[in-house]
Amino acid sequence: MAQVGDLIVGLDIGTTKICAIVGEVAEGGRVDIVGIGTHPSKGLRKGVVINIEATVSSIKSAIEEAELMAGCEISHVYAGIAGGHIKGFNSHGIVAVKDREVMQADVERVIDAARAIAIPLDREVIHILPQEYIIDEQDGIREPLGMSGVRLEAKVHIVTGAVTSAQNIVKCAQRCGLTVADIVLEQLASSESVLSQDEKDLGVALIDIGGGTTDIAIWSEGSIVHTSVVAVGGDHITSDIAVGLRTPLEDAEQIKQKHGCAMAGMVDKEETIEVPSVGGRKPRTLSKQILTEIIEPRVEEMFSLVHQEIQRTGYEDLLASGVVITGGATLLRGMPELAEDILGLPVRLGMPAGVGGLVDVVKSPIYATGVGLVLYGRDHEESRYFKVREENVYGKVKSRMRSWLGEIF
Repeated sequence: MAQVGDLIVGLDIGTTKICAIVGEVAEGGRVDIVGIGTHPSKGLRKGVVINIEATVSSIKSAIEEAELMAGCEISHVYAGIAGGHIKGFNSHGIVAVKDREVMQADVERVIDAARAIAIPLDREVIHILPQEYIIDEQDGIREPLGMSGVRLEAKVHIVTGAVTSAQNIVKCAQRCGLTVADIVLEQLASSESVLSQDEKDLGVALIDIGGGTTDIAIWSEGSIVHTSVVAVGGDHITSDIAVGLRTPLEDAEQIKQKHGCAMAGMVDKEETIEVPSVGGRKPRTLSKQILTEIIEPRVEEMFSLVHQEIQRTGYEDLLASGVVITGGATLLRGMPELAEDILGLPVRLGMPAGVGGLVDVVKSPIYATGVGLVLYGRDHEESRYFKVREENVYGKVKSRMRSWLGEIF
């Protein structure tokens, strides 16, 4: 856990915007948000860096704004990672308990056993998330330390991503003079800020709709059981509006934010909007109904893909708390209602909670990931500084052998 007075910075590197959020740890472990910096994102596509120079420039602008507001210098950050390359799967490990009492070394060994699976060379383990421990067939154990037993099992959820994507995020941060303390899966970060413990225990699906991707995390009995990414996001809605109304992308984004609605039944047929034209032509006046008829099919497609993914996992019946939607695209009017119709589950809009300080500023789905990264950093402050796939394999094997020999003798 972080100490009182520590500053923790979350860097949400998104397709639409780069967002830096500075949190200060207060008494009792509470986090006060003291600085926020946002800047339009230019160098990403579907959550993945495609232009390092443009991304570095956007990160610098967001960090400078956050530093100015917080009155501090930012040196290390918790960076979010997303994109279609993210893959999550469940694994299982078993070890014998040495002294008939579970020690920290036993827990580390069983986690190592669970992760001992073949992973392609172009992929990197981002998270190993313990779901539950089993001691001598007694399941449902969250904290095994100090318990008696002879056989320890662990069920874990392993999240992997493309090595190059993680390297590019670290490289962009380093070019801005920042150290990456850890790379965090974006839907895991968003879960930290918008889900309550009751929802996680009962079973809930978090759907984080960003600019380029829609990230899904399914929780059951207090732990993550499934993570996946659907490669459709808010930018696709903007693109549809630009093509359908024949207007520039920037104007299409403004029209979406100002007049957009996801359900045709919620729009007055008499209402009109002014649409700028391309190439210096005169603006046109169109019915708001036409705009909604462009948006609704794309949002329906997005939630249909999410529904198929939830059904494929087989966890649909475990979602007693329903679904929580968050992310910038969920600010569209009618989004929760349409999601309820398609998913057949209760849906609520997720706002960042559990923080102090600039609460009114960050109380928006746009900041769910950024605030979540700060909360994740508070709980994992002692974690190692992120290294992308250690090159020195000999040194790694040597240190592992030394620890084994130390345990035996």
